[in-house]
Amino acid sequence: MSQYLVLTAMGSDRTGCVSELTKLASECGCNILDSRMAIFGLEFTFIMLLNGDNRAINKIEARIPMVAHALELITMMKRTSGHKSYDLVEHYQAEYAGIDQPGILKAMTAFFATRKIDISSLKSEIDPQTNNMSACISFALTESINIEDIESEFLQLCEQIAVQGCIKKAPYGLV
Repeated sequence: MSQYLVLTAMGSDRTGCVSELTKLASECGCNILDSRMAIFGLEFTFIMLLNGDNRAINKIEARIPMVAHALELITMMKRTSGHKSYDLVEHYQAEYAGIDQPGILKAMTAFFATRKIDISSLKSEIDPQTNNMSACISFALTESINIEDIESEFLQLCEQIAVQGCIKKAPYGLV
């Protein structure tokens, strides 16, 4: 029976860390179903969803602490189940930009949460020299949710918090 493990690693941004982690997954007999990596300041974060039989997952759980220590990484692992599928019809991206001010990201994420729309990806950044921020939130809708209503309410929120925003269909495969 297939087992699933979410593995998160964080540490100084150095060449080769991601390669070592993916090599370990392969050596343990795990498949990498999904992964994300990002650089924050001088640190990197790498997240993988792994699957394998019970022996493979046990093996990587046992080996990660030693590899993490050698690479000077902080790691977290959590067993999970397979991805839950939803009756999602269309994938979209909400983008917004403007002068940074406290509470914008909170307002945007609350917008989707109160409408029971799951965010599948979020990327936000601020230019420290100009104090301009921009963000892109990926999400998907079921048939029961009308995109025109969401878009209208999103634009009202953008106007209230003084940012420019839009919602558009996500490019194929980008969620």
